[in-house]
Amino acid sequence: MFENIFETVNSGFAQALYEDYLRDPGSVPPEWRALFENGLKGVGPNGRAEAGGAAGAGGAADAAGDTRTLGSAAASAAPAASPITGPALRLLQNMQASLTVPTATSFRDVDVGRLWAARAGLNAQLEARGIKLSFTHLVGWAIVKAAGRFPGMISAVVDRDGAPHRLDPGAVHLGLAVDVERKDGTRGLMVPVIKHADRMSFAEFHTEYERLVAGARDGKLLPDAYVGGTITLTNPGTIGTVASVPRLLQGQGSIIATGAIRDVASHRLMTITSTYDHRIIQGAVSGEFLRSVDRLLQGEERFYEQAAEALGVELAAAAGAAAEAAAIDRSAAPAA
Repeated sequence: MFENIFETVNSGFAQALYEDYLRDPGSVPPEWRALFENGLKGVGPNGRAEAGGAAGAGGAADAAGDTRTLGSAAASAAPAASPITGPALRLLQNMQASLTVPTATSFRDVDVGRLWAARAGLNAQLEARGIKLSFTHLVGWAIVKAAGRFPGMISAVVDRDGAPHRLDPGAVHLGLAVDVERKDGTRGLMVPVIKHADRMSFAEFHTEYERLVAGARDGKLLPDAYVGGTITLTNPGTIGTVASVPRLLQGQGSIIATGAIRDVASHRLMTITSTYDHRIIQGAVSGEFLRSVDRLLQGEERFYEQAAEALGVELAAAAGAAAEAAAIDRSAAPAA
């Protein structure tokens, strides 16, 4: 493994599985059960709560004295508080650790009219094969290609022998932030990683993307699927968020967020942000990286043609369908 899953953004998920394992080993997937039995450990589900209870005994006595002084009315007005434990605690700890990473964020508004039309054209050709491309598939692919040109965006700071070192992974390992609903109805964020995404064709990238997202949602991926990311894509735009500045965890160079597509003066715009480790990545590099993503999404360097070729789609047919979709789009667009 590249790192300990209990020290990543996926720690809450791993901790929840570990607690399920402690309660009933047969309730977790056999691969995870084998890992827990062979030394992969979280923390006890009540460890922090018990410590809080012990520490709270003296506090309770003090509180009682305060109550006698201030009166029962004041005591009853105090808001209730409960200890944060289990998966939520693991995530809290890692989010606090992320505060040690000094970050900065670049914003770029991207005209995604070409993306909209190209996706429609490609999907018209792929429908018979049961394949459907999302905007995120194509945006993610553009991020992978751009990151290959700006390797600084995937570099990270690591501690070696007590001194900071710059880690250059030499490959684009793209994390995918996936919203997952747990058995108890709570929601969590899982981030499986497409390893060596820069060595894949678009068809291979799409297949691996779908496999990882499905596996994250059904809980069948092993820990290795969740570690090693060097750059992450998160898409809060699916719930209407226009722009986001997400947290950057230790061990990654940058995290890219895509906002909701919105109509502005007859144009479809998407805000893309790049939040990066400012210790080793400067704003100019982040800005150039986003410009490269933008240019690819405008169709430069045969971006969509290469995707179509990898998927075995007739370029002329896909281009024709895209042009038709774009024409319909323009005719339906409101006047500026």
